[in-house]
Amino acid sequence: MKIDWAALGSVFGVSLVVTVALVGLFTLGIAGLSRQEKATAQGGSAALAVTGAYACFAACAGAVAYGIYLIVA
Repeated sequence: MKIDWAALGSVFGVSLVVTVALVGLFTLGIAGLSRQEKATAQGGSAALAVTGAYACFAACAGAVAYGIYLIVA
């Protein structure tokens, strides 16, 4: 049995980068919703923060759906 270490390293690197990117994107979404709550408490409007947060969540959902598609197909 021969292990292709280059391919294994490549898979590890890509999965690490994608995981960190998804966690960062989700964190930006949570931060956007947090800013929306703070702006509402102060009497302002935070439509841009909410739109950005929903865009981050949609991108996360899209990435997860694509990953499931790759596994199932």
